[in-house]
Amino acid sequence: MGQLDGMVAIVTGGARGIGAGIAKVMAQQGAKVGILDLDGETAAQTAAGLATPGIGMACDVILEEPLQAAVKEVVEKFGGLDIFVNNAGAGRMPLDPSITPAAGGARVESMVADVWDEQLAQNLRSTFLGTKVAVPYLKARGGGSIVNIASIAGLSASPTLPAYAAAKAGVISLSRSTALEYAPANIRVNAICPGFLWTRAWQGLATGMKMTVPQYRDRDPRDIFLEVVKNGVPLQREQTPEDIGHLAAFLSSPAGWNITGQAISVDGGITLR
Repeated sequence: MGQLDGMVAIVTGGARGIGAGIAKVMAQQGAKVGILDLDGETAAQTAAGLATPGIGMACDVILEEPLQAAVKEVVEKFGGLDIFVNNAGAGRMPLDPSITPAAGGARVESMVADVWDEQLAQNLRSTFLGTKVAVPYLKARGGGSIVNIASIAGLSASPTLPAYAAAKAGVISLSRSTALEYAPANIRVNAICPGFLWTRAWQGLATGMKMTVPQYRDRDPRDIFLEVVKNGVPLQREQTPEDIGHLAAFLSSPAGWNITGQAISVDGGITLR
């Protein structure tokens, strides 16, 4: 028997990457999973490949009414909600196509305000709205689990990623605040801080390093990433979406029933330095 047998989970941003890894592990552990993602087609494909019945649909999780409608659809299909994973984040595209991180640079003094606003919307507003929409359904089940995907960037100074780091630090703070607020309702809220994973974000970063760092000019982006892992991760291995999924499943299972308000790093020891 799986540790999530009989439970219903929703994973935002679950079409690929970390979200897909979380959905996969939770389904393997017996949960029925709803996947909400900007890319509805890929979300449906990912859901169709899960070990248990799943549903995937398009949803922009920084817009409250579409999010409410999507969550309601999953709840009506599966009969309730026990787990909500706020994973959707920086991988989404800006609302305004003219706004890109390159438009204002990564540092505060050169960053345009719209880029700042987009980063906070993608990573913090989305978590706030997901929590707001999920709580009534979790209360109706007598409790449940909210897992927020933060980042190790939210735990340390990140001068080249100030908006992203501030948003992820906000996710950690929001997790602690809501853990205390909803403890009387038996709702546990925790944050996971991933380290170095080969996702679209890191693919883009490694490609940028290839283009801008002379020593990487003739290197494949994947090789660049693995070198960064070797030099920066004490365990000298990359983290995987399934690593994050296993922790999310544990935190949401009966085994994690006394864990709330925590920010747990899955980073191979990066934050020890």
